Amino acid sequence: MIKQGFHVSNDAHILGLQKLINNEVETVVLDDAYFEPKGPSKLELELSNVKFKLGLEYLKQERKEVALRELDEALHYNPDIFLIRKQRWFIRYPEKFTPTIDIEWQQEQLQKEKLAEADDCGTEGCKIPGTK
Repeated sequence: MIKQGFHVSNDAHILGLQKLINNEVETVVLDDAYFEPKGPSKLELELSNVKFKLGLEYLKQERKEVALRELDEALHYNPDIFLIRKQRWFIRYPEKFTPTIDIEWQQEQLQKEKLAEADDCGTEGCKIPGTK
């Protein structure tokens, strides 16, 4: 039986399991959306990684606006990677990183961004603060 999120209250799930137990079928695939996988897809993770690396390369060339655009897109594909956020903050708020890193500010900034992202979510995903 191939199903993520089997649930005993779903008749199709029960019927599929009964058919397997009774050897009526060899495989049951349930394609309902009872549980959708959460988090980025494999492709989104790869895109995020490529965008992140590209952003760092642009930053090395001191092309900050282009680097920010790539980092914003990397974060869009995988909003849970803290390192991407830190790179964006470093470009936008260098005073928070030198001469010492302001950890308290980072924690506050992370909370602000997460709240803003939660408020700005729709069918196409969440808007990342700082992006256009």
